[in-house]
Amino acid sequence: MVLPVGAIEARGPHLPLDTDVVIATAMARAGAKRLGARDKVVLILPPLAYTTAGFGAAFHGTLSISGVTVTALVVDLARGLSQHGFRLLALANAHLDPEHLTALHEAVRLASGARLLPIVFPDLTRKPWGSRLGDEFRSGACHAGQFESSIVLSERPAAVREALRRGLAPNPRSLSAAIRAGKQTFEQAGGPRAYFGDPAAASADEGSRLVETLGAILEEAVIAAL
Repeated sequence: MVLPVGAIEARGPHLPLDTDVVIATAMARAGAKRLGARDKVVLILPPLAYTTAGFGAAFHGTLSISGVTVTALVVDLARGLSQHGFRLLALANAHLDPEHLTALHEAVRLASGARLLPIVFPDLTRKPWGSRLGDEFRSGACHAGQFESSIVLSERPAAVREALRRGLAPNPRSLSAAIRAGKQTFEQAGGPRAYFGDPAAASADEGSRLVETLGAILEEAVIAAL
């Protein structure tokens, strides 16, 4: 089973609030297709769209729930799947908020301790996965920028406000560096419009390539766990 995991969170003036859900769902589909080519039977669950999103709390439309709730929900899903005889739950996660990532890692730990089915979680912020997702992703200046805008252009182009996207100046500030420095909001991190990176440089072709890479990451993580 694959669970796409995203968020409802501000994504600049040009991308939809459910951008992470779009990316996570694309990752899940691409990974399932690759696993299917290996004769693995894969089912994709409806996405988990609500999670911790404190960095965007000041922006209209952002919805945030507690990390404890996220952990409990994922563990409960793992418990239910275990009861029905499924072998593994893979998380196709596209939301990189630090509290959210902590909640998912805690769910993996608790599920293992309770002897539930294994939860596979390829954390894109950790090696080796993130190194494969392009220069902008590696720089940490990656929130509604070239990386994410490209994927939404590929997967749901009608949801992108193109006139706005093309006119946005690059914001090279690293969100990941700001998080390490203790910043807790997009504004503190240097993103007053809730974007980091270069959305104007995005393209649907790049988005398609990135989705294939995300699918390969999910495939490899699952195969390693079987």
